[in-house]
Amino acid sequence: MQNLLDHQKDDLPRFTAAAVQTSPVFLDPAATVDKAVSLIREAAGNGASLIVFPEAFVPGYPYWNWTMNPVQGSPWFERLYRASVDIPGPHVERLRAAARDAGAVVVIGVNERGAHSVGELYNTMVTIGPDGELVGVHRKIVPTWAEKLTWTGGDGSSLKVHPTPVGPLGVLACGENTNTLARFTLLAQGELVHAASYIALPVAPADYDMAEAIAMRTAAHCFEGKVFSVVSCSTISDQIVDAVAGDDAEIREQLRRKHSALSGIFGPDGRPVTEPLVDDDGIVYAEIDLNRCIQPKQMHDILGHYNRFDIFSLHVDDRPRGPVTFASDAAAPAEQGPKAPEEES
Repeated sequence: MQNLLDHQKDDLPRFTAAAVQTSPVFLDPAATVDKAVSLIREAAGNGASLIVFPEAFVPGYPYWNWTMNPVQGSPWFERLYRASVDIPGPHVERLRAAARDAGAVVVIGVNERGAHSVGELYNTMVTIGPDGELVGVHRKIVPTWAEKLTWTGGDGSSLKVHPTPVGPLGVLACGENTNTLARFTLLAQGELVHAASYIALPVAPADYDMAEAIAMRTAAHCFEGKVFSVVSCSTISDQIVDAVAGDDAEIREQLRRKHSALSGIFGPDGRPVTEPLVDDDGIVYAEIDLNRCIQPKQMHDILGHYNRFDIFSLHVDDRPRGPVTFASDAAAPAEQGPKAPEEES
């Protein structure tokens, strides 16, 4: 990332970003990927070089965790697991091909099946480069509230900022954008473009306005870090309402609550670059000029002169975490024997 940023300092990228706001084809990964591929083509056809999709888009969000007790929701968990994706796997390969064909950076949320055990699920953000290469796989580090009934937490190894043609890019999922230390970890790596993916949340307490909360969190990150944020939120389709609520009129009404989704693109002053989209399906486009990130740093550079690193320090454990470590793995290099003569210095 640093080498790319050094190369770009005199001429930071200018590009079109697209924030997708729509619903998945619920619990149907193939059909949802088909929809995503179509939207990637549409956005790229309108000039977008960065296309951001919602959290848990493939194949959808576990709303039953909020509307059913854990016993009632358990069969739904199994349905979600069976409809989730593997990385690598055929669904991600299709998304990679679509990004390559479009020549765009794509960020999209998936339900990822873990490799270590049957039933292990992660809320994962996948970042794909314009060449179709898998740039990053970020697992949400702390599932929020009722989400703990479905997802296990990721580790610090994926809190990375990636070099891309649209600039140094970082990604967080939904409530992670409230985690000050996670956000600072990305900013401290030179993040200039932030992708924030959300789900519509009409099932939160009655006094919680999800659209307002998204805008507030986004403005805070942009203003504090002097960065651009591309925010993508899902919507709740009639298909999702029918599946989760059935004939329960109260839950149906709850799932249709307004002001539950907001997507848009925000600048380094914390303000929207263009009018955000609230509740409705669509794509928000905006021009991003990363040169706008320079002057605001003169007032507040929390990665430089506007901080006191002699007082404050942040330690991030970025080691990948598995369920078990074997002593033989650690000992393996010592068992390789002496080097061949031509390898010795």
